[in-house]
Amino acid sequence: MSKVLVVDDVPSELEIICRILQDAGIETIRAADGEEAIARIREITPDLVVLDVVMPRMNGFEVIRELRGDRKTAHLPVVFCTHKNTDIDKAWGTDLGADAYISKPFEAHQLVNIVQRLLSA
Repeated sequence: MSKVLVVDDVPSELEIICRILQDAGIETIRAADGEEAIARIREITPDLVVLDVVMPRMNGFEVIRELRGDRKTAHLPVVFCTHKNTDIDKAWGTDLGADAYISKPFEAHQLVNIVQRLLSA
């Protein structure tokens, strides 16, 4: 079973995203901020990361920069899932190496389809 790390500092949004993925048969691991995400990635090596942008201690853009700069995690698929939905935010996320960018609010099937596509690639 694929393992997806879901990173969001808002507990209710973290719960919703995890539940959507779990209902699709995907195992989820949780982190509440960027620093915890980096620690979890080094500990468990997930198959994909769903990542918020605006978080305390280390934001999502900083997390992906660190992941892309480490050869062990450089190719780890990352999906931004965030309220930051301007064209500039999306371009910035893509330039940093995000594999997909989903704006909140989103439809559950959008997230599931993107995650499943990236996991099967």
